[in-house]
Order: sequence, then structure tokens, then C-alpha cells
Amino acid sequence: MPGYGIVGEKEGAGLLPWDFVERRMNAARNFWVSTSGAQGPHAAPVWGLWHAGAFYFSTGTESRKGRNLAAAPQVSVHLESGEEVVILEGSVAEVKDPSVLRDLDKDYKKKYGLPMQGPGQIYKLITAKAFAWREQDFPLSATRWIFG
Repeated sequence: MPGYGIVGEKEGAGLLPWDFVERRMNAARNFWVSTSGAQGPHAAPVWGLWHAGAFYFSTGTESRKGRNLAAAPQVSVHLESGEEVVILEGSVAEVKDPSVLRDLDKDYKKKYGLPMQGPGQIYKLITAKAFAWREQDFPLSATRWIFG
């Protein structure tokens, strides 16, 4: 995070462990998904799941998110909180595996009372970068992960 005086990962103290991200993603009810397409950037709240170490959500194929994802699968996902921040960046892949879809449906029904599968498409975020920090000790807790 240039400009915030954040030191490198080998120099820092107070960096967050990955389980901070997983706990926050598991606990969250609402997530913001940002996409981009012919009409420009678009952000919208969605329901979703943190399942087996990844974020999953669904959207209608004809929704603006759905059309944007069909054209450009890059997304940014973040929580509502500005106090315990988690931001994930990467690209999405359509979920087609029947066993994964069954597991997601079960977990989604438990969390939201509705099935996840419906007329839309279910996506898995393939995370390339993740950022997290706590407002109370920013910038010391600001942590970045980069995945291959």
C-alpha cells in the first residue's frame, strides 16, 4: 500500500494471519462484488459463501454482473466493514461440478434459507491477491497476500 508507510512482509510486525480472512469471510452475510464491462465499472451487494477456502456467489446471466462476467471475468470482492477489512481480487470460474454444487446448495440453505442454485450462474473466485487490515491498528495490520 504505497503512501501509507507500510513496511515489507519481512520487516513488519502485526501482520494478519490468513485465518483472519477466513473467519471474516465465513462470518459475513453480505459481500460487495465489483465487475467491469461495456457500461463501465459496476458494484453490487451479493450473498455468498466461503467454502473450502474459496468465495462462491451467484448472479443472473442477464444481470449487469452476469453480462460483465461473461465479457471479463476479473472481479474484486470485499466485505461491508471498513473496520475489519477484507478485499479479494481475481477472476471467476463457472461452477459445474455436481458434488460442489450440492455442497454449496446445502451450505447456502443453512445460511440464507434458500437454495443457491436457480436461474443464474454460480461462480468461484480464483483469488490472485488479498488484502486485509484492522482500522484500529492500521497501517501495522495491513497485510497483502499474492497467489500464483
